[in-house]
Amino acid sequence: SEDGMEQKYVKEAFDTNWVVPMGPNVNAFEQDLANMANSKSDGSEPLDRKVVCLSAGTAAVHLALIACGVKAGDEVLVQSFTFCASSHPITYLGAKPVFVGSERDTWNMDPELLEQAILDRKAQTGKYPKAIVPVALYGMPYDCERIMAIADKYGIPVIEDAAEGMGSSFDGQVLGTFGRFGVLSFNGNKMITTSGGGALICPDMDSKTRTLFYATQARDNYPYYEHTHIGYNYRLSNICAGIGRGQMTVLNEHIAHHQRLAKMYEKALENISGLSYHANPDFRYESNYWLSCITLDERVHVVGEEAVQIEAGQVAPNRNIEALRIYMDKAGIETRPLWKPMHLQPIYADAPAYLNGVSEHLFRVGLCLPSGPMVTDEDFDYIISTLKEAIK
Repeated sequence: SEDGMEQKYVKEAFDTNWVVPMGPNVNAFEQDLANMANSKSDGSEPLDRKVVCLSAGTAAVHLALIACGVKAGDEVLVQSFTFCASSHPITYLGAKPVFVGSERDTWNMDPELLEQAILDRKAQTGKYPKAIVPVALYGMPYDCERIMAIADKYGIPVIEDAAEGMGSSFDGQVLGTFGRFGVLSFNGNKMITTSGGGALICPDMDSKTRTLFYATQARDNYPYYEHTHIGYNYRLSNICAGIGRGQMTVLNEHIAHHQRLAKMYEKALENISGLSYHANPDFRYESNYWLSCITLDERVHVVGEEAVQIEAGQVAPNRNIEALRIYMDKAGIETRPLWKPMHLQPIYADAPAYLNGVSEHLFRVGLCLPSGPMVTDEDFDYIISTLKEAIK
């Protein structure tokens, strides 16, 4: 951040010799995160969730699954349209991911498909899945109201993957606080960074204590090393937590920048035929707009489209989307295809999936635009003019 608070906290860690995965920065960072997570925009009584800082958002998903009792052979319902960190930890435990497709409005887990999957897995296996993992794709909230109602109806715990949705909210409540657990990420490209790291939002102190136990090699309370459970080396270092404390001072500025940029994109692109900007579906949704995303009708012609080659049978973005990415790249502007849904990944070819075609379609027609704090108004004008050149 511009005020350099990160360097101050990191220097304190070195000066006091707290360079290990514990210390004052970790405790203070966890409290800062809890304050953020527990606040409500309507000024009503804050929540009382606890936070554990970990080495990555992936570690947070893993420990949340353990806390929900997921074991080898169990099934876990997980959004297909996501990064692999949402589903890989399920396989770490020998459990089986069951993928759920997306709804058009949010691009996130479709509640109707979710309930269909729950009932079908019960009919096929004789038991309900052990957890549900919706994802805040690109910062956009999932339908917290309907997903939580369905989860409560069948008594299945929800692990919210809000790794991309830090600070996003639904109906005034911060993501990661609706389900039993909430996952945050501080990877280098996220809303704030600790260079690498993540956190788990826990419902109470007991679950935080239990998470800490598993995150520190599950060492039992003896003067020597005694282990009755398998643990993991998942704790965040005091050095990285110092970076996180400094970053928390600019979190709101970062979110405001992303949201302002989103409004600028939406306004600048609204009159381009065949192009759509992915925006909040209604007043209940407040995305942090971690990434600004567009979709492009496949009939829209893009300069250089004729030269794009796609292998027969390959599941890939449409030719005009790939041509647009290449055109922007040649102009020095990095864009990126949307996540390839997990049910289309070779490693998950045999996983059950409940689909409606939405995520597959979005993967073919979507593109992420530059969205970070370093994007200036001048950069924005250049991005827009280059994009219009490509598709005029």
